[in-house]
Amino acid sequence: MATVFTKIINGEIPSYKIAEDEYYFSFLDINPISEGHTLVIPKKEVDYVFDLDDQTLSGLMQFAKPIAHAIDRALGCMRTGIIVEGLEVPHAHIHLVPIYRTGQKVALGNNINVSEKRMEELAEKIRDEVKL
Repeated sequence: MATVFTKIINGEIPSYKIAEDEYYFSFLDINPISEGHTLVIPKKEVDYVFDLDDQTLSGLMQFAKPIAHAIDRALGCMRTGIIVEGLEVPHAHIHLVPIYRTGQKVALGNNINVSEKRMEELAEKIRDEVKL
């Protein structure tokens, strides 16, 4: 059975898409811990990030890098952090989390409320800055 992330890739479930290429996909997390919290996933459905073949794993990070820089430029955060936990969905993924201030809680589970309108604004701002 396809994971929720595969359903998002296939357009079966809507998302706040940021970027996509032949192998990778990124979109805003609908349970963000920071405004602009973005997920980056391989299109290949593998549960555990460290079970990805070397080329896919390195490609995931290479795809994430310009997205992190786009988040920095678009949202004016101090930097974008990364979390690799991988327990929420059985599909390898990384979290790109904008850090706006020293001492900001950057941990999954510390969710914030972001309106649908604001999510759309954030996605558009980030998309406009992505240079793949």
